[in-house]
Amino acid sequence: MTINALAATTSANAAITAANAAISASTDGRQKLPLREPGDTAPTPVAELTPTLQRLRQAWQAKKPDYAQRRADLQRLREALKRRLPEMADTIAADFGHRSRHESLIADGMTVLNEIDHLSSHLRGWMKPRRVGVGWRFWPARAEVRSEPVGVVGVIAPWNYPVNLALIPLATAIAAGNHVYVKPSEHTPKTTEFLRSLLAEVFPADRVALAAGGADVAGAFAALPFDHLVFTGSTAIGRKVMAAAAPNLTPLTLELGGKSPAIICPDYPVEKAAARLATGKWFNGGQTCIAPDYVLIDEGRVPALVQALRAQVLARYGDFDDPGDYTRIINDGQYQRLRGYLYDARALGLDVVELATINATQSTNERLLPPTLVLEPGDDAKVMQEEIFGPILPIKSYRNLDEAIAFVNSRDRPLSLYPFSFERESVEKILHHTLAGGVTVNDSLLHFGINDLPFGGIGPSGMGAYHGRAGFDGFSKALPILWQSRRAGSDLLKPPYSKVQRFIDFIIR
Repeated sequence: MTINALAATTSANAAITAANAAISASTDGRQKLPLREPGDTAPTPVAELTPTLQRLRQAWQAKKPDYAQRRADLQRLREALKRRLPEMADTIAADFGHRSRHESLIADGMTVLNEIDHLSSHLRGWMKPRRVGVGWRFWPARAEVRSEPVGVVGVIAPWNYPVNLALIPLATAIAAGNHVYVKPSEHTPKTTEFLRSLLAEVFPADRVALAAGGADVAGAFAALPFDHLVFTGSTAIGRKVMAAAAPNLTPLTLELGGKSPAIICPDYPVEKAAARLATGKWFNGGQTCIAPDYVLIDEGRVPALVQALRAQVLARYGDFDDPGDYTRIINDGQYQRLRGYLYDARALGLDVVELATINATQSTNERLLPPTLVLEPGDDAKVMQEEIFGPILPIKSYRNLDEAIAFVNSRDRPLSLYPFSFERESVEKILHHTLAGGVTVNDSLLHFGINDLPFGGIGPSGMGAYHGRAGFDGFSKALPILWQSRRAGSDLLKPPYSKVQRFIDFIIR
C-alpha cells in the first residue's frame, strides 16, 4: 500500500474531509533500530521496516517470553512511566500547544498504570492451560486450551491520547508473550521522541521497536506481515489499513470512531446530565473517540440543557481569560476543520451557541475553540455527517423515546452510547433496540477505564476488542490440544467397519 492509499485525498472540501481522515490517520512511527538522539524526528526509512520486523520475529522465535520475563517487562515499563509522568505531561502539552496537565496525567498516565497493574495481577492465571471436557464419546482422552503468543504485534497509535493508545496495546501484547512494533502519530512528534526514549530504557531493541514517519511509513507499516495489527483511528483510514493488511491475512483489531450519541430521557435531571456530558465532551478539548458526539433530549428541555451546559463552562473554565484546564486543538488542520463545521451550520441558518467569549486573535493563535452548541441540526449539516472530534456538541430534540432510538439506528453503529435515565425500563429499552461498541449509563467515557470490560467497536466503529482479559486473549492464539490415552476407542474405528458395527451404533445413538 502506498502513501496515497493510506492518506485521505485532498479536495475542494479538504478542510472537512481530509482533516477528518487525519484525525486518526495519525500514524507516525519510530523505529528502534539505531536509537536516535532526543529531539531527532527523522522518519524511519521505509526500507528499515521489514528488517526490523524480521529481527523482532527471529528474537521471539529464539526465546518466547515466559511468565517471569513478561511480568518483569511490565514492571519495568510501569516504573519508568511512573517516574517520567511529569516529563510525559510536558511533552504532550508541547505537541498540543497547550494541554491540561491534569488531563494528561489522568488519561495518558493513570489509565496505562491501571492497565499494567491489572495485567500483572492476573497474568499467571491467564497463562494457565484451561481443562475442557471431551464428552463421553472421546473418553478417556483429555483436552485443554493454552493461550499461546502469536509472535509480533504491530500497533498504530493516534495523536489524541498518544501515550495511552500506544502503551496499553503494547503492554497487553507484552503480557500475552509477544514482541511489539509500535508506530506513534506524526502529529505528536515530541511525544514520539518521549516514547522512543521510554521504550529504549525498558526493552531490548529486539523485543520492542518503534517507527516514525508520515503516510508513506504508515502505509508500508500496515502492509507488513504482522501476526496481529492494532489500529486506532478513523473509520475511513481503518478501511485502508484493513485493505493493506488483507494480502497477508493479518488479524486485526480496529478501534475506530463514529458519532456516539447521548440520549437524555424525560426523567433524568438536566443539570446532572449537563455536568456529566460536559466532562465527557470537553475533556481533552473534545478530541476523544468515545466523546458524546451529539445529544438527543426530550422535546421542550433544549433551552434548559443549553443553560445548564453554559453554567458548567463557567464553573469549570471561568471566563476563558486564561483557560489553563482547557486543552487546545492539536493542529491548524483540525482547528480549521472544526471551524468549517460551524461556518456550515451558520450558513444553513442553524442556531450556533458559543458558551464562552474568546478573542478572535487568541482563538486563532492558540487554536482555542470554545465549547459550542449547534441546536436542532438536520442531516444536511456537516456536523451531523462526520465524527466531530472537538468541543462542538449538536443537540436535537425528540418527541418520544422510540423516535430517539430510531434516529440512532438510522446511522452507523456507534463506538459508544450514553443513555441517561433512572428508570430501568427506559435504559433497557434503549439497550435492547440499539447496538454500540460500549455503553456507560448515566455518565460518559468511563467504560473505557474498566479493565474487565472489553473495549471495541462494531462494524464501522471497529472490530475486535482489548483491555484486560479481552486484550490478552485477542493477542494470543487459543491453542486447542487433545491428549489421547494409551488405549482409545478410536483404535477400533478403521475398516472393515463391519467388525465394529455395534460400536459405531453405540456412539451415534
